Amino acid sequence: MSAEPETVPTRRSSTPAKPGEGQSAQVVLVGAPGSGKSTVGRRLASRLGLPFHDVDAVIESRVGKPVAEIFADDGEAVFRAFEESTTAELLALPGVLSLGGGAFLSPATRELLRGHQVVWLQVSAANAARRVGLNEARPLLLGNVRGTLIRLLAERTPLYAEVATTTVSTDDVNVDTVVERLVSAARERHG
Repeated sequence: MSAEPETVPTRRSSTPAKPGEGQSAQVVLVGAPGSGKSTVGRRLASRLGLPFHDVDAVIESRVGKPVAEIFADDGEAVFRAFEESTTAELLALPGVLSLGGGAFLSPATRELLRGHQVVWLQVSAANAARRVGLNEARPLLLGNVRGTLIRLLAERTPLYAEVATTTVSTDDVNVDTVVERLVSAARERHG
């Protein structure tokens, strides 16, 4: 187990925001299911004194049912439409924003992410599978969880790399260590 996650700047934001400046998310978290987006996001927002927004939680609240039921009842296309519009709306709010694992599949969403500080929380398929287990709330992972994660990571890694301004591995480190590393990186960026 490494003591500190590796934090790697992957591209420069075209218009970096400073905390408290403007009306847009200061930090956007992306990554595979089980990478820690919601858990890290809540703790990071608390440490930075910012609001936290979770796209999936907002959708569930508005639609009145869990993501898994939206997938089952209405289909993935309907969910992705909710996800795209909700992401666009929440990107305009200040704070820390956790995107759903597939939110950035939308070219429109990837374009909206330009100019934001986007942190890719990297996780291996083995660690993600251990974290999500047989969680029925994750509809794309039902069945062969590890095999599905391997496939999703292979398909999505180039897109995570495209949108990320910073990459942090969440393998073999605890949440507090990841959060502290991100807080330090934010302080370095904003003096």
